[in-house]
Amino acid sequence: MKRLSLLRAAALACTCAWLGTAAAAEPSPVLLKNVHLFDGKSTRRAATPANVLIVEGRIRSISASPIPLEADMQPQIIDGGGRTLMPGLIDAHWHSLLASPSTVQALTADIAYLHLLAGTVAEATLMRGFTSVRDMGGPSFGLQRAIEEGLVPGPRILPSGAMISQTGGHGDFRLPHEVPRPEGAPLTYSDQVRVTAIADGADEVLRRAREQLMLGATQIKLMAGGGVTSLYDPIDVTQFGPEELRAAVLAAENWGTYVAVHAYTSKAVRMALEAGVRSIEHGQLVDEETVRMMVEKGAWWSLQPFLDNELANPKTGAARAKQLMVSTGTDRAFELAKKHKAKVAFGTDILGRGTVGNHQNALLVSMQRWYSPGEVLQIATRNNGQLLALAGPRYPLEGPVGVIEEGAMADLLLVDGDPTQDLSLIGDPEKNFLLIMKDGVVFKNLLP
Repeated sequence: MKRLSLLRAAALACTCAWLGTAAAAEPSPVLLKNVHLFDGKSTRRAATPANVLIVEGRIRSISASPIPLEADMQPQIIDGGGRTLMPGLIDAHWHSLLASPSTVQALTADIAYLHLLAGTVAEATLMRGFTSVRDMGGPSFGLQRAIEEGLVPGPRILPSGAMISQTGGHGDFRLPHEVPRPEGAPLTYSDQVRVTAIADGADEVLRRAREQLMLGATQIKLMAGGGVTSLYDPIDVTQFGPEELRAAVLAAENWGTYVAVHAYTSKAVRMALEAGVRSIEHGQLVDEETVRMMVEKGAWWSLQPFLDNELANPKTGAARAKQLMVSTGTDRAFELAKKHKAKVAFGTDILGRGTVGNHQNALLVSMQRWYSPGEVLQIATRNNGQLLALAGPRYPLEGPVGVIEEGAMADLLLVDGDPTQDLSLIGDPEKNFLLIMKDGVVFKNLLP
C-alpha cells in the first residue's frame, strides 16, 4: 500500500469524499498451487513445483509443501498445472502519454484526448504483462492516480513528471517564431500541460525539479544531451552545466530520491555522473572509460535495444540520421556493459508509434541478441525492480517488485511454458500469459 505523508493522505481523503468515491477493498487471498518458480533472482526456473499464498496484495508464503491456512481464510485456489510463475515485467523507460501519439499530436492535441488515449495504452500495457513502469517524462500523475484508485486498469506508474530541458535542448519543442522568449512571457503549451519544463540556470532547474517532486514525482528526469526526436540539438551536444545538474540532484536528494538523465555521449554522461546523477538513460555512444566511471559510481545504465529494425521508432530526415548513429552504437554499448558488469536496466522508450505500445514485448525478446533468456528476464524483473527502489522514501510500495519472495508485492505472471529456455513465449502474451496479477488482484485468468 502506498505510503503517503499525513498531509497528502488527508488531502486525498478529502478529495475522495468530495467525489463520493470509496477506498478500494483489500484483494481476496489467492493460493497458487503447483507452479515452477522463476523468482527473478536466478536465471532459471526451479525444478521443484511450489505453492504460493498471497494475502493483502503481497506474497505471504512460498513452500514446496501444502501451505497451512488460517481457519477463517478462504482463498481463491488456482492450480498452475506445473507452468512457470514469474514476476511481472517492468519497463524502466516508458512514456505513458507519449508512447502512442506522434510528436505533432503530443504537442497540439487536446490534453484530455491524450489522457484518454493513455488510459487505453495503460490497459494494453498491463495485459502485455508489464505490471510496473518507470515513466520517464510526461504528465502521468493523473493516470497514475486513476490506476491506483481502480478507475483504469494499468501498470503501477513511478512518474518523473515533466522532462526538464534547457533552451534548445532535447525537450525544447518551440517553433522558431517563439524565440526569443520575451521577459515574462507565458509558458509554452508543452510546459503548460507538463510534458516538458524548460529551465536555464541553476535556480530555474532547482525550481522545476522541486515542482515535479511537489506533484508526486518518484524521480527527476533531465535532458543532459542531444536527442534523436528533438528539433534543434545535434546528438553530440552536451546540455546543462555542472551547477544546473547539481541543482537537480540536490533537489532530488533532499527528497530522498535521485536524478535520471537522457544522454548518449561520454562527455554528457561523465558530467552527469560527476554531479551525482544515479541513472543514465541510453548512453549508446559512450566510450569504455565512461562505462568504468558508471560502474565506479554505482550508477544504473538504463539501456534500450535500439537497432535499425522493424521495432525502431519511425524517423525521417535529420532524426533518421541521428537514429542510425545510435543504433550503430547499441551493440558496443551492451558489450561494454557486460564486460564491466554494469548495473543494466531494461526500457523500451516507445514513442509516437500510433499504437498502444505493441512492440513492448518484442523489444524485450530482442535482448537475447546479447543475453540468455534467463538473463533477459532477470534484467526486466529483479534489476528493474532494484532501480525502482532507488527512489527511497518516494518508492510507493511496502515490498519489493521484480522478485518472487516472501514479503514481495504480488505482481505475477503464469506462463504456459518455460521462458527461461524459450524467450519467444514472452513475445505472445495474449496466448502464453494465462494469469496476470498486480498487487494480488487478478486481471487475467484463462485457467479453470
